[in-house]
Amino acid sequence: MLEVTRVRAGYGRINILDDVSLTVAAGEVTGVLGHNGMGKTTLMRAIVGEIPIAAGDLLFDGQSLRGLPTHRRVARGIGYVPQGRRIFPLLTVRENLEFAASVHAGRRAVQIVDEVLADFPALPPLLDRPGGLLSGGEQQILALARCLCTRPRLVLLDEPTEGIQPSIIEAMVHLLRGLRERHRLAIVLVEQNLDFLRALSDRIVVLEKGRLVREARANDAAAMAALVESAEFAG
Repeated sequence: MLEVTRVRAGYGRINILDDVSLTVAAGEVTGVLGHNGMGKTTLMRAIVGEIPIAAGDLLFDGQSLRGLPTHRRVARGIGYVPQGRRIFPLLTVRENLEFAASVHAGRRAVQIVDEVLADFPALPPLLDRPGGLLSGGEQQILALARCLCTRPRLVLLDEPTEGIQPSIIEAMVHLLRGLRERHRLAIVLVEQNLDFLRALSDRIVVLEKGRLVREARANDAAAMAALVESAEFAG
């Protein structure tokens, strides 16, 4: 579904990603592990079109994304839940969802909000509450639901456990598993929480200084142990 081929990208003259290649199959969850400053968020922003790439290419369903603005990538089926969530704090939960669903016309937008709410049982009691008054965990769930209102086939999730209490993280694992199974979503999941990554990912890659340097299947215990030790994520 997604092919990242020898991509270089960064900010101004400073390259953050250096010759990064990655593939993601339909329905696959790919975890991206790395310490702060290694280029994880830059990779997500390059895929969704928030920053241009200096070299290489990005293919989605075999078609190049290079040069396409973000809204055109969303229309093709790419969703993005950024680090920090970026919900609209002064809008209610319902208004946040309706805003995202407005990429669809008329009654279809209303129907999509209702369909998405069926997947997120924690949100209906909060529909009239401003987003800024939600807890961190509730805001993260809202950000994910808002993303799904655009009806993506590939979801980019950047640090979804940041600032969230452990009980909510466990609930999020079950939520994401269910969404993946019901909608056959492909997911690229950027995280520093290794347990969260292992619970959800089919495979995990390690990003170091802008390069993908290691990869392991999540169900391969020996390969995962070597990956964790070499990446200094043990413990």
